[in-house]
Amino acid sequence: MALPLALAALIGVVLGHWAPPGLFEAWALCLLLWLGRGHWRVVGLGVVVAATATQVMLAKGAVLPDGLLRADLALEGRIESVEDEERLSRLMVRVDACRPLDTGRLPCDTLRRVRLSFYQAPEMRSGERWAMTVRLRPPAGFANPATFDYGAWLWREGIQATGYVRSEPAAERLAAAPTSLRQRALDYLDEQALSPPTLRWLAALTLGAGERLERDDWDLLNASGTTHLVVISGLHVGLVATFTLLVARGLARLAVPRRWRMAIWPWWLAGAAAVGYAWLAGLQPPAMRAMIMTLVGLWVASGRHAPGPWQAWWLALGLVVVLDPLSAWRPGLWLSFLAAALLILIWQGRPRPRGVSGWGWGLVRTQLLLAPLMAAAVLLAFARLAPAAPLVNLVAVPLVSLLLVPLGLLGWLFAPMPYLGSLCWWLFERTARFLVGLLELAVERLPLWWPSPEQVQPLALMLGLVALVWVLPGLARALRLGASLLLVPAMLGLTASVPEPGALRVRVQDVGQGQLIELRSANYRLLYDTGPRFASGFAPLSSLWSSGQHFDDVMVSHDDLDHAGGVAVLAEQHTVGRFLAPPGESIGVPFETCLRGQAWQRDGVSYRVLWPPEETEPLASNDRSCVLEVTAGSDRLLITGDVGREIERQFLLDVTLPVTLLVAGHHGSRTSSGPQLVQWVTPRHVIYSAARHGAFGHPHDEVVRRFRRAGSCQWSTALDGAVTFWLGREEEVSPRAVRGMPWRRGGVEGRCHAVESRH
Repeated sequence: MALPLALAALIGVVLGHWAPPGLFEAWALCLLLWLGRGHWRVVGLGVVVAATATQVMLAKGAVLPDGLLRADLALEGRIESVEDEERLSRLMVRVDACRPLDTGRLPCDTLRRVRLSFYQAPEMRSGERWAMTVRLRPPAGFANPATFDYGAWLWREGIQATGYVRSEPAAERLAAAPTSLRQRALDYLDEQALSPPTLRWLAALTLGAGERLERDDWDLLNASGTTHLVVISGLHVGLVATFTLLVARGLARLAVPRRWRMAIWPWWLAGAAAVGYAWLAGLQPPAMRAMIMTLVGLWVASGRHAPGPWQAWWLALGLVVVLDPLSAWRPGLWLSFLAAALLILIWQGRPRPRGVSGWGWGLVRTQLLLAPLMAAAVLLAFARLAPAAPLVNLVAVPLVSLLLVPLGLLGWLFAPMPYLGSLCWWLFERTARFLVGLLELAVERLPLWWPSPEQVQPLALMLGLVALVWVLPGLARALRLGASLLLVPAMLGLTASVPEPGALRVRVQDVGQGQLIELRSANYRLLYDTGPRFASGFAPLSSLWSSGQHFDDVMVSHDDLDHAGGVAVLAEQHTVGRFLAPPGESIGVPFETCLRGQAWQRDGVSYRVLWPPEETEPLASNDRSCVLEVTAGSDRLLITGDVGREIERQFLLDVTLPVTLLVAGHHGSRTSSGPQLVQWVTPRHVIYSAARHGAFGHPHDEVVRRFRRAGSCQWSTALDGAVTFWLGREEEVSPRAVRGMPWRRGGVEGRCHAVESRH
């Protein structure tokens, strides 16, 4: 029943997320038919389908409704975690009660978990209960190609809303945090005379306190492909269970020398140790998954009415999905079970290694076979590749599993004996320093690689094929070598595609309330604006590309923070040929002025500045904005920054017609995109760079109707996410949006329909 259980759980997840009309009625009818025929196993599987589907539908139904946007809500809840940043604290809150202060609003009592920003927060600790007034919005993130999907992360973590805590009325602590063994252990750890890095690594490796690690620690782990060694996983829980089992069986051998092999209690004790350690680590999804896999693994190893390896694999997968259906959206679940499946393939049917050399070669072979398939999985899940991972893990895996984790756990075991406990942790500190040094050296020589989006899938497919050729049993060595000789050169020959001469890729990125447009041709790259920087200090530009990018030109329309907020990130993390900005502005770096009449050509694409004039002193900052016209073949792009209607009329006759694409001025505000501009230009496509659930309600309904009457196709980053246009090609311009909006497939005007305004 292991395979049917897992399939039933996964089918329930799919049905719950899809939730087609009549789902409950169809399920109830099938259940009645199965009951009538006495198919009790099928009925049980139907219950599993219903249970997982119900949990997913309840999670979807608990999401904050749009009707509570910008409403003040009185919320009571328990703090699950606190992350302190420079200017604010990030809170994860388990909601106990919620009500809108305005009684005419929709209820919010379905909320169960929210993520909040708290500026100038008082001292707060995990476990405390607080009452606070908050403003929330439905969970969503920026939608840009090949970037971290924050909205998907919120969903799989069960977060139904995000927002911030209002300063008035002041938040009130309702109850102190209850005493927990884990918190007492962390407090005890903080009192030890160990270096801060050692304290962080010790907390993460032995207590599952990954939140103690800093951003630099995570960057190092990601770049070296060793993240799996730090989060509580089957490795850590398995080590605890194995150590407990060996000790318990040793005691059984002393107690009953003739019957110690038949003793059951050591296996139960090992299982209890696995459960206890996962509970001590907070029983978060990774720890719970590791606990279930370890318990099933102990059952298989005991040989007592135990399932086979593949039955155990399906059983563990089914149990994890039944207990936590949202885990089906977590990459960690599939990475863990993919690794377990590969281990079964590698070791099943092979004789047990003998001696140190036999086990050593077996572990090296296992790691070398795991590396390409896990690299392919990570590439598909996170669009990154750690070239150092295969070699680093050959050293890091045994170092962590045989030294670091045992030393850390022994330090806790001998904590009542000061000298022994301190000695274990002193050795842990020295070993951790060696490991960090090794990882830093490896990353320096082989840094993390972020392939272009078009390279990800072909490269992942080839890596997966190489792994399977060597792992699948029964294949001839000549076939394995031949396939590898064909696939490896093909992987090395993969290169990022570049636009053909004369073609231009225009990508309006989704950066919220701001603007960032990337123009890219065969050998030239220009950014128009750099997006916003929020009060927290975060600039969306930092999430779009890995460090070390080169931009030939960066044109900042004007120095408002929603247009120039990413300049500091560009200057710090990337190289820029030159910055351009209007005279009289200050963007924080030296720049050349953009002036009317400037023109240049790259790769057969022409660029022309239509505004501002040399004398800009009497103009407001918005009206100084650089206005850029770009011509690629027969297509033309016009970007007007934040200039108002009066300024639009001053350069209107300089615009070359026709215009294929217009980036609407001032995010679609009514102060821009005046009647004269719209009627004269009549662009085929117009796009608004606006924020999802933004407070300003861009684009304004008056502007939307104006472009509608002009017959323009309208796009909005608030709805569509990042939108990509190809200009200068022979075929018709066909935009591609990151968010696939269902109503764009048909409707009144096909794919040119349904930009909305809340006004």
